[in-house]
Amino acid sequence: MPVSKQHPILYFLFALAWTGSLSAQSFEDEDLALAYGDKSTISIATGNKQAITRAPAVSTVITSRDIEAMGATDLDQALESVPGLHVSKSNIAAKPIYSFRGIHTQQNSQVLMLVNGIPITNIFQGDRGQIWGGMPLENVARIEVIRGPGSALYGADAFSGVINIITKTAEDIKGTETGVRAGSFNSRDAWLQHGGKLGSFDAAFYFRAGNTDGQKGIIQQDVLSNSGPVNEERKAIDARADLSRNNWRLRAAYQKRELGAGAGLAGILDPDARVSENRFYLDLNYERANWLPDWDVAGVVGYYDIHQKQADPYFTLVPAGINPNFPDGMIGNPGHSEQHTHASVSTFYSGFEQHQVLFGAGLRQDDLYETVETKNFNGTFAPICDPLNPTDPSPTLPCSPVLMVADASFIYLLPHKRNLTYVFAQDEWNLAKDWTLTAGLRHDRYSDFGSTTNPRLALVWDAAYNVVVKAMHGEAFRAPTFVEQYAINNPVQSGSPGIRPETIQTDELAITWQTTPALQTNLNFFHYRMRNIIQLVTAKMQNAGDQSGRGLELEATYDAANNLRLTGNLSLQRATDETTGKDAGLAPQRRLFARADWRFAPLWQLGATANHVADRLREPGDSRAAIPDYTTVDLILRRERIAYGWDARAVVTNLFNRDAKEPTFMSSGIPSDLPLAGRAIYLQMQLHI
Repeated sequence: MPVSKQHPILYFLFALAWTGSLSAQSFEDEDLALAYGDKSTISIATGNKQAITRAPAVSTVITSRDIEAMGATDLDQALESVPGLHVSKSNIAAKPIYSFRGIHTQQNSQVLMLVNGIPITNIFQGDRGQIWGGMPLENVARIEVIRGPGSALYGADAFSGVINIITKTAEDIKGTETGVRAGSFNSRDAWLQHGGKLGSFDAAFYFRAGNTDGQKGIIQQDVLSNSGPVNEERKAIDARADLSRNNWRLRAAYQKRELGAGAGLAGILDPDARVSENRFYLDLNYERANWLPDWDVAGVVGYYDIHQKQADPYFTLVPAGINPNFPDGMIGNPGHSEQHTHASVSTFYSGFEQHQVLFGAGLRQDDLYETVETKNFNGTFAPICDPLNPTDPSPTLPCSPVLMVADASFIYLLPHKRNLTYVFAQDEWNLAKDWTLTAGLRHDRYSDFGSTTNPRLALVWDAAYNVVVKAMHGEAFRAPTFVEQYAINNPVQSGSPGIRPETIQTDELAITWQTTPALQTNLNFFHYRMRNIIQLVTAKMQNAGDQSGRGLELEATYDAANNLRLTGNLSLQRATDETTGKDAGLAPQRRLFARADWRFAPLWQLGATANHVADRLREPGDSRAAIPDYTTVDLILRRERIAYGWDARAVVTNLFNRDAKEPTFMSSGIPSDLPLAGRAIYLQMQLHI
């Protein structure tokens, strides 16, 4: 995997971060902690707070100060800075694909996303929501990421990685903050958040509304060889509330998204369709240290509801004038609603001299309680058109009225329900001086496909005062979704009720080396084997694939001076489809990210990030031309307290207006790849009282 010579700025920044120990200057830890936030600890690795260098997982922490410094306004921008993780996108509504270590799939259900430690996975297709539409960052305190399996602690879908988004509390906000942002593509955002006292409660509230016309990058050729812009417009509303008192915390959130169809539902450009989704979350938490001598206890009950509305106007699967049986076009317009209820309790026991033991149990119900569909074709693509007899599969004349269907003869999926119970245990054992062994095990029992048990084992060695070595093994599973199990009357995809979960085994070796007070490096090696991959074979979902992968991730953080920090990471991976022996495709084999933050004057900061994505191959069997590499550079200029307490920020993304693209899947049928946004400029004003 040779290093390209075409991107001198990017490689210079990374080289400077890597070799900076030769000219390191002294710095104060307190100054850096103040400027960049607490990056030294993490909670997601074991369920309790501990030093990130000794956590039994390969982890990354992004603080709110990091988010401000890199100029990120959406979760996907921040996650692109994580080594071993690349954010791509789907052709449908530009939904993000979080590709960890070469595991790149259409629905991306191998990644578990948590908000404040609670999964937000939907049961329909196993992602964060078909109409995701991004997540703003003004109310995010920190993002914790694990690369590698986490099912021994978090269960299903903690397969290739886990992302935990921790929102701000009253203590984080401390007052009232308001802000506005505007920029390219007619983008507009405004938000207001407050943290303080509400009677005897600590209270935090957040509200944000935003619209954008979206970038209008051109698809050169869709399924019908048409050319035109993608439809990535977005309207979004976010609201959150956080109330806490003593050991109790109540959180509620509401998100509304209305999105354009991206490159189209069926690989055909659909500039008119709009899809929307409403999401509501509610959870009540209890945490108490020393509930009994040497015992800490925590519990949570929660509920969330996802309501995906039907597109308005309808999705166009085949335009008018193509098929004589559908003179007004072929229309397909599904929608669904699902709700999830869950409860769990965990206890942490520290009474043993050399052990810290975690026990937990929980239950969950996933209920796809409503499915709706409007279409004018049946399971063999024949017209449904008789308004007086909508179940007639063979009308005498071609016609195309659009009919609402709700019975098993035509609808794509009927309501289903799934129950889950689980137990887990974990022991952190200080088996010798400078040695810690973490062992964990979780057992999950599902009502519809059986049980699964997943272990983890991690040995952490403080090899020297500035060197930590970790050896880790973990196993994980990805539960089949309801579409994969129960889809019906879909001519191109039907489910299999007897399908089994996907599984993965991962081995990792990680080395952290604080070479000087100013320079820290992390080097991680990994190897994994995926089994029973759920794939579409002759229009039916089956366990039909295996994949293996290996690679390394190198990170460096260098404080060149009190006012200059350089960071960089290099990710190399090779994922192999074991059926064909070829590269699994689509994910970058090589990615390089570099960032510089320079406080060049009091109250001023200049930042730059560069992202190089390279060596993405096509899927086995895909004979299209190679996917071009790309490098994008972003700039940010910040000025604090510019007037009356206002902070100002200007951001330029894709500074050099590179023609960057993300690959489409073979199954999409789209010959062309998906364009990313060209050069864009955003201005922001923010006031904290």
